[in-house]
Amino acid sequence: MTSHPSGPVAEAFEAQRDRLRAVAYRVLGSHADAEDVVQEAWMRLVRQDAATIGNLAGWLTTVVGRISLDLLRSRRAHPETAYGPECADLVVVPADDPAPDEQVALADSVGLALLLVLDTLTPNERLAFVLHDMFAVPFHDIGQILGKSTDAAKMIASRARRKVRATDRPAGPGTEHREVVEAFRAAALGGDFEALLRVLDPRVRLTVDTADGVVVTLGATKVAAGACTFSGKVAHHRPVLVNGVPGHMSWHADGTPLSVVAFTVTAGRISGIHIVVDPAKLASLRLAGPGAATG
Repeated sequence: MTSHPSGPVAEAFEAQRDRLRAVAYRVLGSHADAEDVVQEAWMRLVRQDAATIGNLAGWLTTVVGRISLDLLRSRRAHPETAYGPECADLVVVPADDPAPDEQVALADSVGLALLLVLDTLTPNERLAFVLHDMFAVPFHDIGQILGKSTDAAKMIASRARRKVRATDRPAGPGTEHREVVEAFRAAALGGDFEALLRVLDPRVRLTVDTADGVVVTLGATKVAAGACTFSGKVAHHRPVLVNGVPGHMSWHADGTPLSVVAFTVTAGRISGIHIVVDPAKLASLRLAGPGAATG
């Protein structure tokens, strides 16, 4: 649980909390991890003599950057534990029911798209790109976090920028996205393995959020095989908007939620699938019932 400290130093920290959380989230792509990083930064500040800190904002940014970088490197060393955007970040509404906060969901989907692009960068590149291009942190400070010279930090950020610009951005909530998602749904429900391979990017990443943790599957062949076996469990399904872009939710025959599926479409193919099947997390999303679902 996040604690909110009190006192002069704590007040100065609280004034920075939102910005630090934003930095950590864009570096890590996880709200939960971002909260943990910010809390760790506070603990380090408590152990530091505040009088020795000339620029608190800069000091805190450096600390958050270093903690986030260590976490990124740990994920890269253990890819089986890496995960995409968590279900707490998902906004789910019926596809035919524009909600009052639809613009918020749409804005979140843009952020989700960028996070997926950032996942293609190395830890050093991601940190340098986020800190400089999104938060205007000087290259000198970035170099200190990375253990590199200022010029080296500039080169790393430049390389990251080129990669981001060259990466096909995931499609927004347009006709192409809906058609690709519908083609996947039809192929999965029909158990058509070849059709699934045609609609999946060869490097597709499937992330399944279960009650026992997150399971990641890489590659079109494995994802297609899994989709074929999973399809038999779906009794009811309904198109929804997940963070403003087309997705699906489904239920068991007894009406209990089975899954929420969010898709990332890149260059006409599905490059990412995020499935939430954890019953507790499905309940927290306050999904509509299966009354309007199709069988």
